[in-house]
Amino acid sequence: MSLHHPPGELPPKLVENSRSLRRSLTFAERKLWRLLRDRRVLKAKFRRQHVIGNYILDFFCSEADLAVEVDGGQHALSEQAEYDRRRDEYLKEQGVTVLRFWCNDVLKNTQGVLEEITKYLI
Repeated sequence: MSLHHPPGELPPKLVENSRSLRRSLTFAERKLWRLLRDRRVLKAKFRRQHVIGNYILDFFCSEADLAVEVDGGQHALSEQAEYDRRRDEYLKEQGVTVLRFWCNDVLKNTQGVLEEITKYLI
């Protein structure tokens, strides 16, 4: 099953939201993006704010079917955690592995986060 939508088949609101999120990355997302972009990790190509289904992923590597999510504190709330669980289950059904990292880990343990991503890509 292809995870990419043919041109013109994405709902306009989803495209608009994805573009908006690209322009307003959090500090942690910006930091991680600087490290992932331009095939800097094992030559893997990552996209930011990539759409799969009705979901916008923080980062996605189609070569490895890998999503990388950077979660802020709101993801610890039960309602958001349940949404994330359903979202991750949908992505798993599509063959996508989701790696989740807390913002603080990206900011304070950047090397450890990159090592985890690299382990999956090998």
